[in-house]
Amino acid sequence: MADFYVTKKGYKELEDRLTYLKTIARQEISQKISEARSFGDISENAEYDAAKDEQARVEGEIIDLDAKVRRAVIISEFDGDTSVVKIGFIIKVVNNANREVKTFQIVGSTEIKPLDEVPKISNESPVGKALLGKCVGQTAVIELPNGKKLEYEILEITK
Repeated sequence: MADFYVTKKGYKELEDRLTYLKTIARQEISQKISEARSFGDISENAEYDAAKDEQARVEGEIIDLDAKVRRAVIISEFDGDTSVVKIGFIIKVVNNANREVKTFQIVGSTEIKPLDEVPKISNESPVGKALLGKCVGQTAVIELPNGKKLEYEILEITK
């Protein structure tokens, strides 16, 4: 499995969620299963089935988060260099076709929030991939699924 990038804050959120699931959520589900068993025959027990389904979902999430925590590469602290687009940076671009100005922050795939005031896009997205490594004044070309190309000129890079 490939590494993925995450901020310190995002890494802490992953760890906190994993700890919650391994401790509190597992305990709550165990209690639900015990209660459901006390109702008698589990072959036709909707509460038991629901609790077991929830247990499977939580265990799957634990496996997923555990793997992410092990593979996470924490984005290094800002070194003051904004000459090149890197993960964690905020980039202001202009669409060369319609002159619309947009601002994005490039983050790891677990931290995307496209509806934030400054949308957080994944470094793995087509736009994120195209912007990484570019400098102010350069143009990033994004291949769209329909075969067309989108061109963003980089206006500003900040942290």
